[in-house]
Amino acid sequence: MFVDFFNELLNGKLIGLRCVDCGTIMCPPKSTCDNCKGRNLEKIELSGYGRITSYTVTYVAPMGYENEVPYVVALVELDEGPWIVGRLDVDAEKAEKENLIGKRVKVYGKEFPSELFYPNKDKRIVPMFQIVE
Repeated sequence: MFVDFFNELLNGKLIGLRCVDCGTIMCPPKSTCDNCKGRNLEKIELSGYGRITSYTVTYVAPMGYENEVPYVVALVELDEGPWIVGRLDVDAEKAEKENLIGKRVKVYGKEFPSELFYPNKDKRIVPMFQIVE
């Protein structure tokens, strides 16, 4: 399921799970329901739209990400309810000067090099958010 999540991001789709027992929607996918802890889950496609609830500009990156700074990380509440973390596709300077809280965004996937953390893979896929309003 997690491979599907990242691969579908590259295709412009956001995959989540809905608990058949209680109706809770989760994204990214998890092995058990956040609400009832059930395992009766079905794969669903989400709209990929949401609103920024919080964000921060990263200037000092963790090891292996040093060549990617500065970048903006955002917490987004999706239209369907779940909250998801990813990178915000805006200039760090703009993010510091403007209040982006509440801005509407659309998610997509972007590939980054990954030789440090995934030695057998040449890329990692990161959820990205583009401001659409």
